[in-house]
Amino acid sequence: MSFMPSYDTIIIGAGHNGMVCACYLARRGQKVLLLEAANEIGGLAAKREFFPEFQVSVAHSISHFSAKVVKELNLESHGLINPSLALPTVGLNRNGEHVVLAHDEGGAASLSGVSEKDLASFKNYQTLMYRYAAMLKPFWETVLPRIGVGGIAKAMTYAKLGLKLRLLGKSDMREFMRIAMLPARDLMDEYFDNDLLKALLSWDALIGSKMAPRSPNGPVVSLLYRMGGDFEGAHYLPENGIESLIYSLRSVAEASGVEIRTNAPVEKILIQGNESGLKVEGVKMPDGEIITATRVVSSADPHRTFVDLVGVENLEIQFANRIRRLRSEGYVAKLHLALHGEPKFTGLAGPEGRMIIAPSMDTIEFAYDDAKYGEFSRQPVMEVLVPTRYQSGLAPPGKHVISAHVMYVPKKLKSKWCVDAREEIKNKTIDLLSQYSPGLKDLIVHAEFLTPEDIESNFRVTGGNWHHADHVIDQMFMMRPTYEAAQYSTPVPGLFLCGAGCHPGGDLTGAAGHNAAHEILKP
Repeated sequence: MSFMPSYDTIIIGAGHNGMVCACYLARRGQKVLLLEAANEIGGLAAKREFFPEFQVSVAHSISHFSAKVVKELNLESHGLINPSLALPTVGLNRNGEHVVLAHDEGGAASLSGVSEKDLASFKNYQTLMYRYAAMLKPFWETVLPRIGVGGIAKAMTYAKLGLKLRLLGKSDMREFMRIAMLPARDLMDEYFDNDLLKALLSWDALIGSKMAPRSPNGPVVSLLYRMGGDFEGAHYLPENGIESLIYSLRSVAEASGVEIRTNAPVEKILIQGNESGLKVEGVKMPDGEIITATRVVSSADPHRTFVDLVGVENLEIQFANRIRRLRSEGYVAKLHLALHGEPKFTGLAGPEGRMIIAPSMDTIEFAYDDAKYGEFSRQPVMEVLVPTRYQSGLAPPGKHVISAHVMYVPKKLKSKWCVDAREEIKNKTIDLLSQYSPGLKDLIVHAEFLTPEDIESNFRVTGGNWHHADHVIDQMFMMRPTYEAAQYSTPVPGLFLCGAGCHPGGDLTGAAGHNAAHEILKP
């Protein structure tokens, strides 16, 4: 049975990448339907109430959202107000002698709390790493062709990368090739002495992944990925909150004619087979509704898209196996605290920016070792933000919220996740946080701890992995998520991907949505 398409494109998932993709397609005249399973758009960036009158999102800051997308979609005229200053990153020390990395209005970085030797090394490190990040930046917003496919025009993409490498100069080119595959620990040990500084700088190479300082499979490349933003990798919050990014995208989408449905989970991507092969026909909803379209674009993770929604019976077996083998187990939990006052941290006038609790790279490594074997970390490491210090409306006046990313928390706990296990790790995390913020426990009104298992079930993300698949070399660039689906198109004609499981990867960047739309729209 065949149907006349009701839409040109159906997009599954109204996270930021799905929204970006929808905006570009609709602005080019396509009739677009955006389906979101939750009752709010935004995915992991959606603001949610975790306790009456207290709100927060799982994603709590931005490091490198595409300036190109902001400009092309004119997001600033739809409510997005980017700040002039990035958030400082503070490596917390129990005694108050913190390491602080800040950026001025011109984007220049400054470092305090370290020796003159480390300060001089940091300037050299920063200069070199920013050069490498700038070299790679254009390729994050480029559709990378399949190796050996596509002729001279597509091969030029790799030729341009090679030229950029060559233009670095022989010495810097060799250095890039050397450090790109280094474990984060080796890179930091080469430059610095201060343990707190090394842990702070390696954090963005590791956060959200199943990697530790000694992991060899690409943390430096992951770090360079995050250093490509407007603030050279520093994190920031829009002046009206992280959710304003989502609201501005919604405004553009609606102005462009996108139809948005919430509380609309997709049960199945419909595949029609005939003598010429398979093709996408549309989607089926849980109530039996059939919605037809010329194409379907999924911002869901690859496993959910192909295994759950398409069905392995519609896929070549080797492709299905590669999707199943994707390393996508989440290792980050979220702690949310509702507080009846502002928390105080030893040695700080107020809770500044991103506060990293990771005394050394050894501490990070030991936390990873525990999780690797399915155990609680003996000493968790975490990134802490007090978003109410920068945005009103998240809590009643005078009250505050703590949002913390806690590494490493296994999705598969050896003793199984139960009420007692969740309480144990929640209390352990609060106990550790209280060592840096005396009196914190007296301020707590409510505490919520989301394990990767909770993130998986609450947000429909396989493995509870924010990035949909780990940022490792064999799952990046033209291999993300796998080589037959790495250019946003898939082995199923009419089915495309636009989520974090595509090139370039996770975080709030908009790049995957942008790239997918341009691949769909190309002549």
